[in-house]
Formats: sequence, C-alpha cells, structure tokens
Amino acid sequence: MKKTGCWLALFGIALIVTPGLGAQNRHGMGFNGITGLYSIPSGYIGRNDVDLGIDLGMTYNFVNRDPIVKAGFSLFKWVELTAAFDFQPKVNYPLDDKQNNSLNNTDIITGIKVQLPADKTAIALGGNLQIINRYVDRSGAELAGQLYIAVSYPAEFFGMPVETSLSLGYTFRKPLDSNIDFGMGFDLTLLPDVFKEFIHWLVDFSNFSYSIDPLGNNAWYRGALNTGLRIDLAAIPALNKFKFFIDVIAADILDDGNRSFIIGTVFGLPLK
Repeated sequence: MKKTGCWLALFGIALIVTPGLGAQNRHGMGFNGITGLYSIPSGYIGRNDVDLGIDLGMTYNFVNRDPIVKAGFSLFKWVELTAAFDFQPKVNYPLDDKQNNSLNNTDIITGIKVQLPADKTAIALGGNLQIINRYVDRSGAELAGQLYIAVSYPAEFFGMPVETSLSLGYTFRKPLDSNIDFGMGFDLTLLPDVFKEFIHWLVDFSNFSYSIDPLGNNAWYRGALNTGLRIDLAAIPALNKFKFFIDVIAADILDDGNRSFIIGTVFGLPLK
C-alpha cells in the first residue's frame, strides 16, 4: 500500500506542475528493452541528443508473475545497445527425489539499433539475439534472432500530436519459415491542453512478440494487441534532464486466456 501511495502522489504532482521541456523527444522501451512501443521497435534510439546516455527499465506481469529487467545505451547520437533479462517462472518436471525438478527459465535478449539520418521521419535498422532457456526437452538454451527496419513519423489526430511507428522484419529460428514480421502502432499525446503532455496513449499490434518465448504477449496464432497509458514524469521541470516513464499496460487484450496486466517504468539520464 505504501508503494501504491507513492506512485499516486507522483502522478498527482505530474498533473499539477507545468511541464518544462514538452517539445523534447523522449522515447520509452519495449518489453525486450529496445526503444519503441510495447512489442514493436520505433525508428528512434533511446537518446539522439547526447553522445552517451543510459536507460534502465523494468516491467512486471501480474498475471504470469514475470519480471523483465532492461538496460539500454545510446552512443554517438545514432547507435543503441540493449539487453533484457526475462525472469520467467521456473518450469517443474516430475523427476525422481534425487534431482532438482525446478529448472531455470530465464531468457536473455540483446539488441542493436542504428538510427539513419533523416528529416522528420525517423528510420532505423536493427536486430536482436535471443537466448531462450526454455528447457522443454532438457537440451539447454535455444538461440533465435530478428532483423528489422522501423519507421516512425509525426502527425496530428484531432489536434493531438501522434507518432506512428511501423516495423518490418524476419525472425530466425529453427526450423526456418517464410513468415514476415509486421507491426504497427502509435503514441498519442492525450489531450495536451488538459494533461499538459504528461499522459500518452500507446497502442501496438504485431504478428510477432518481444521474443520467441513470451509471457502475456503471445502473437503466435492471431497476433497481439497491446494498449496502455504512459505517464511522462520527465515533463516536470525538476526532472526535465532525465527520462522517467511509468507504463500501465493491458497486453494481448483480444485473446481470452492470454490477457495480462503489466506495470513498467523507465529511467534514463545523459552521461556525456
């Protein structure tokens, strides 16, 4: 209850304090640590206004009890390096009494993204390496990877700023198939005259998930639709040198049995 009270207090402060640098671009992390919406990457890196920046983030899936810890480094205003540790619940198998039947199920996702020079529209090329410790047949980790191109561009929707992102790519895993990865979503600054650019509404839909072994965001059959609110606390003048988001997310909301409620946060700061 104390933690809940602290979050509510911060939210209340955010609504009444006048924003400092509302025009500054700030972008959050996806579930896998890559800068973007929830499942899909955007055309931006974490920070393109400094030579060196760091973002730290975490999400917690209350349905599957799945925490993900993330970190990202922005380099030279055009390169991003990321890593995410997906601490999924351990898998239990009926083994004999002399063996430990609780097996580690942590996944590691590392990524690299390069933002290309462009005017207004942001374009990036990227990829990730996934080390999946599912232990389905007790053979050890499985490797997978993804290559993609992501595009983000600004517009307006009924007078509210909106940033639309598109992603197209391919996921490499055994056995290879002919499926193409596609995702689309938007980040809408919700009623800026009322909420002073603190509140964003995010939606993304994709036929791929944040990894090949997701929890609460499984796009394998019908795709996954995620939506939620992103509270930008860095719009407070005292925090305007930093990046500070709180995410409240409803994941895979169209699929019965796989819907999830997720809370996340991202904090970033310039180092050079």
